[in-house]
Amino acid sequence: MAEIEREAMEYDVVIVGAGPSGLSAAIRLKQLDAELNVVVLEKGSEVGAHILSGAVLDPCGLDALIPDWKEKGAPLNVPVTEDNFYMLGEAGKLRIPTWPMPPLMDNHGNYIVSMGNVCRWMAEQAEELGVEIFPGMACSELVYGDKGEVKGVVAGEFGKNPDGTPGPGYEPGMELHGKYVFLGEGVRGSLSKEVIAKYDLSAGKEPQKYGLGMKEIWEIDPDKHKPGSVTHTMGWPLGGNAGGGSFIYHLDNNQVYVGFVVHLNYKNPHLFPYMEFQRFKHHPLVADLLKGGKRVAYGARAITEGGWQSLPKLVAPGVALLGCAAGMVNVPRIKGNHNAMLSGKAAAEAAFDAIKAERGGDELSAYEEAVRGGAIGADLKKVRNVKPMWSKWGLTASLALGGLDMWTNTLGFSLFGTLGHGKTDAAATEDASKHTPFDYPKPDGKLSFDRLTNVSFSMTNHEENQPCHLRLKDPEVPISVNLPKYAEPAQRYCPAGVYEVVTEDGKDPRFVINFQNCVHCKTCDIKDPSQNINWVTPQGGDGPNYPNM
Repeated sequence: MAEIEREAMEYDVVIVGAGPSGLSAAIRLKQLDAELNVVVLEKGSEVGAHILSGAVLDPCGLDALIPDWKEKGAPLNVPVTEDNFYMLGEAGKLRIPTWPMPPLMDNHGNYIVSMGNVCRWMAEQAEELGVEIFPGMACSELVYGDKGEVKGVVAGEFGKNPDGTPGPGYEPGMELHGKYVFLGEGVRGSLSKEVIAKYDLSAGKEPQKYGLGMKEIWEIDPDKHKPGSVTHTMGWPLGGNAGGGSFIYHLDNNQVYVGFVVHLNYKNPHLFPYMEFQRFKHHPLVADLLKGGKRVAYGARAITEGGWQSLPKLVAPGVALLGCAAGMVNVPRIKGNHNAMLSGKAAAEAAFDAIKAERGGDELSAYEEAVRGGAIGADLKKVRNVKPMWSKWGLTASLALGGLDMWTNTLGFSLFGTLGHGKTDAAATEDASKHTPFDYPKPDGKLSFDRLTNVSFSMTNHEENQPCHLRLKDPEVPISVNLPKYAEPAQRYCPAGVYEVVTEDGKDPRFVINFQNCVHCKTCDIKDPSQNINWVTPQGGDGPNYPNM
C-alpha cells in the first residue's frame, strides 16, 4: 500500500487524552503563557464520555491548579461526611474502626464527584484560556522525528474497511506535531505502551500491576440516601480467591455509586470478576440499600496498582507520560485523580521552561524530578508496600502489616524497605486443571444483571464496518493454547462480554470477538495469559458514552 500523505499542524504541546492529567497540563500551560499553542485530543465522543472513576476526590490537585475552583463552579458538591470500613462474611459484616488508620486514609475534606463532570468543567476552563480541544479524535499512531524522538501523533483517521484498507469514505487524518507530546491516555494506553517498550522506560522497575474496576450508578429510595457517606468493604465474595473490595458512595440526587474492584493477579482462570460484582450486591448490606432502587448506568475500566516501585521512567525524547498512563494511583486510598492533576501541572511547568529556553524534542527531566521528588512521590512512597503485602501474605496480614508500614512511613521510615511485586498479572494465571470452576448464581434482573444487559447501560457504540481494535498477535492461540490450558479466561475476565468461545453442531470451537461491546477497560490486554491481545484505539468517538461516571 502506498504511504499515506497527511497534512500536518504545528503546536507547542500536543496532549493525548482529555482526562484530569491532560486537561491539567493544558490549563497550566496557558496559565504560564497565553501565547503557547496547545491542543488536546480526546478519543471519546465528548469530553468525559470515556471517564470512569470511583470517585472520592482529594482536591489538592485542583487547589494547586485552580485555587478559586469553588467560585468558578467546579462540580465538587458533595463533601464526605462519614467513612465506613467493613469486612464482609457471606451474610454478616464486621466494622473496622477508622481511628487506628494512618491519617492519609481519612477522607475528611474530600468530595464525592463524577470525574466525567469534573473533566467537562475542566475542559471549559481550558477552552476559556484558549486551549483547542478536539473530541472524537482518536490518536492511532505516534510520529517520530529524524533523531528518534516523538514529534507528534496521527489523529482523526476514519473510514477504514474491516481488513484495514481505506474504504470509500476514507479520511487519512492529520499529523499534529509538537515540541513536546504528553500522553494522558489513562491505564494501559496504546501509545503509552509503545513508548514504554520503544524507550525501555520500565527497565529496572517492578512490573506494573492492575485491578479491574466495575461500577454502577443507582437511584435509591430517598429515605436510605445519605449524601457524603463513603463505605468500603473487603472480604466476601472474593475471600482468598482474589484481592479486591468494594466502594459505595452516596452523591447527590438520591444517587449512589456502587463499585467493585478485583485485583488482576488472581490465579484461578475460572474466576469471573463481573459475576463476583453481581454476587456482591446480594449481600444484606448492599441489597437493603438498593432494594426498590434502579440502576441507571454501568461501566468498567482497569486501574493501575503497581505504585511507586512500578512507576516507569516518565520521559523519553519529545514525550512525557502523565497520570495513570504511568500509574500514579495510591492503592489503599483508591485515589489517583489528584496525582493525575499534579502530574499534568508538573509536566506543563517543565515544558514551559524548556520552550522558553528554545528547546524541543528532548527529555523533560525536570518533570521526572518534580514527580519523584515532590508531592506525588511522597504520596506513593508512603503506601508502596500495601499492594505487595496483600499479594504475598493475604488480606488479614496486609491489613495489620500494611497499616503499620503506612504509619512508620508517615514518620519517615519503613521496617520493610520496598517490597517487589514479582510476576505480571498475566503470568499469575495458573492452569485451569489446578483449580475448580465456580458456580455463580444466575442474575435476578433486580439487583444483579447479565453482562450484555448491563453493557447497554454504558451507551457503548462502535461503527461495525471498521477494523477490529482488539488485535490478536496469533489468531490460533485462543483455541490452541488458552482454551485447553486456561479454559480461555477471556470469556470471563472481560466485563463487557466481548469474547466468546462458540461451538456449533459438532464443529471445532472458534473464538469470537464482539468488539462492538468493548468499554475500553483494557483488561484483555493486561490479563490474557498468552499476552496475545493488543488493544488499540478504534476510530474516534466510538466506545462508551458515560453520563456522570
